[in-house]
Amino acid sequence: MIKLVIIMLVNNNEMLKEAKKNKSVVYQFNINNLEWTRFILEKCNELKVPVILGVSEGATKYMGGYNVVVYLVRALISDLNIDIPVSIHLDHGSSFESCKKAIDAGFTSVMIDASKYELEENIRITKDVVAYAHRFNASVEAEIGHVGGIEDGVSSNILLADYDECVHFVKATGIDSLAPAIGTVHGIYKGELNIDYELISKLSKGLDVPLVMHGGSSLDDAILLKSIECGINKINVNSDLQAEWHKAVCKFIEENPNVYDPRKVISSGKQAIYDVIESKINIIK
Repeated sequence: MIKLVIIMLVNNNEMLKEAKKNKSVVYQFNINNLEWTRFILEKCNELKVPVILGVSEGATKYMGGYNVVVYLVRALISDLNIDIPVSIHLDHGSSFESCKKAIDAGFTSVMIDASKYELEENIRITKDVVAYAHRFNASVEAEIGHVGGIEDGVSSNILLADYDECVHFVKATGIDSLAPAIGTVHGIYKGELNIDYELISKLSKGLDVPLVMHGGSSLDDAILLKSIECGINKINVNSDLQAEWHKAVCKFIEENPNVYDPRKVISSGKQAIYDVIESKINIIK
């Protein structure tokens, strides 16, 4: 008897439109290998929430390529009987070419990050990605301003988005979601963040597209909740997963110095990943 399995691979559009309508949020959890992909799918399926699997260019290379990522995700959805909406999303695609490779392999969504360029060049590159992606029903996210990084626990290289430029950018490119720089940073942050909640609210009211927060790790629940209330519809989480997984694995190795089976070592961080996901989801439940 042939088993019929419906693969719930979708782009980001419907889930994020629903989030914007309901003033809620969908999480992007980044994957790095088979185990992380499985843990994230299992936990989100248990919690019955849609999930966006973020895949950076570095993670794609590490995992073996764009096709490997797509076949891995599709196989896990089938074998684990995952029945929630799942999107495979290229995180911070650096060029049209990388976005095209992802789409051609079967990614259902891409982010083109041309924010390092002047506005009109960012628009030109983004328009090209949108035109190609929409031919294959893939959604497109893009960044304006610049989300910074962490240096010695302090944010750096932040360039907040400008409201008028955001409006022009969305209209000129036809993107499906916007990641404006609002004061968050990538990585684990230890200092005080200055998130521009007023900008989030203004953009949420003035634009039809959902808003994305990059750098959603190490933010306390109150900050995340206020950001959602102001209009953030997608939050990206990566560093929190990495940090908590690392702590759990280090503890396991310390307590089990003679265990060298990589399956046991890697999976010793499973519960830590489960816990991070559940804590984020519980903010909106």
